[in-house]
Amino acid sequence: MSSALPSPPPPSHHHVQRLRTLFKAHRVRESLTTRACKLLCSFFLSLLLAAGVILFVLWLSLRPHRPRFHVSSFSAPVLSPSAGTAFSFDVSDRNPNGNIGIFYDAVAGSVFYRDNRVGSEPKLAGPFYQPPKNTTVIHGAVDGASLSPEELAADLRSGRVGFRLELSTTIRFRVSTWDTHRHRLHVSCSVEVGPDGAILAASKSRRCSLYFF
Repeated sequence: MSSALPSPPPPSHHHVQRLRTLFKAHRVRESLTTRACKLLCSFFLSLLLAAGVILFVLWLSLRPHRPRFHVSSFSAPVLSPSAGTAFSFDVSDRNPNGNIGIFYDAVAGSVFYRDNRVGSEPKLAGPFYQPPKNTTVIHGAVDGASLSPEELAADLRSGRVGFRLELSTTIRFRVSTWDTHRHRLHVSCSVEVGPDGAILAASKSRRCSLYFF
């Protein structure tokens, strides 16, 4: 003969209220913890974003810009295949940076005619320091070799003789008291002169190409 197990008594009203109160308190504590974590994460994300913006602005203001070179003058007074040609020129060198200076080592120069080097000078200028927002004029005089008779005669008939002036040096940028490492700089300027050896108007103030190595 089996006997039925007695059923547990129903929870009292006081016990139910106590459980509800504990559950609500737990939810409140969990909500406060979650809210605090969210606020802390938002604060750190805002801090990182502000730091990133500040670093980006500093990078833009301190990022070195390349110097700009333009041919101011160029002449080859004696254009004759039977005699050497002397070249003289002025090249303007502009430092466009507002807070960055540039140190230049010695500047070497070469003159090319139809891809053949016809004159060179190992030290046209330098070493020198160029302050921010400054323009320096590099003056050069190079004694050249005789030019190819056939090619020179054809160019003289056309009314224009093309040359390529190349400058090479090593530079360092200075930001406040900090210097960057050295950069090998190569400048290439295309110029044309008339039969009298004077630079043509189209070549004056022509911007030169720059290459870093």
